[in-house]
Amino acid sequence: MSTPQGPTLRELAVQALSSIERGYDLLAPKFDLTPYRTPDRVLDAVTRALRPLGPFDSGLDVCCGTGAGVSVLRQVCGERVTGVDFSAGMLAVGRSALAGQDGPAAGPAVGWVRADALALPFARAFDVALSLGAFGHFLPRERPALFAQVYASLRPGGRFVFPVGAPPPVGSKAYWSFLGFDGAMRVRNALWRPTFVMYYRTFPLRDVLDDLAGAGFTAGLLPLPELGSRPDGSPRARLVVAGRES
Repeated sequence: MSTPQGPTLRELAVQALSSIERGYDLLAPKFDLTPYRTPDRVLDAVTRALRPLGPFDSGLDVCCGTGAGVSVLRQVCGERVTGVDFSAGMLAVGRSALAGQDGPAAGPAVGWVRADALALPFARAFDVALSLGAFGHFLPRERPALFAQVYASLRPGGRFVFPVGAPPPVGSKAYWSFLGFDGAMRVRNALWRPTFVMYYRTFPLRDVLDDLAGAGFTAGLLPLPELGSRPDGSPRARLVVAGRES
């Protein structure tokens, strides 16, 4: 599950039995050594797809964790990038990793804000918002409120972007892995408090696009060809590009 320097099985178990916030505070120092960090090839593919949509002045990494999305936004934004997360531990790691790198020579200035994504403290402040790998922490009923908060944080003409993977084929190893993980999490949350919301099968693209439209976005899809194709030739991953028109 991780490199030899990553979290031990005991540390992962303690995290899984904590709240989401406390769990990520505990995991933060070793998070980038786990498979949960967004892989570099995904970051590179998102950057290449996002660059032609810019340039942007300001960017927001929603549920930024240790700042993988911040690294993408720094390549496409000219003035400032902000990472927002509710885990103080994850923000501290991200801030430390970029310590001394802010300033004109290193790209846009970077700020870190601790806040709940369901109550973002911004209003028409950003040209682009990005989120990577965080949507499993929100129940489907919370998704409309999340998208509404991002919408309110963007300036007119702003874009909300995030990658989505094609669902694994029924019966594949990934299919059973995701199904088993979600089942185990549902049992855990039925028997243990505080809950730890993290599911892989609660973000179907059709429902997501409907919720984006309900929040006021106009959404489209861009293929991420660097991440490969399915047997039928369709892309394994796409970038959702949702625009705020006014």
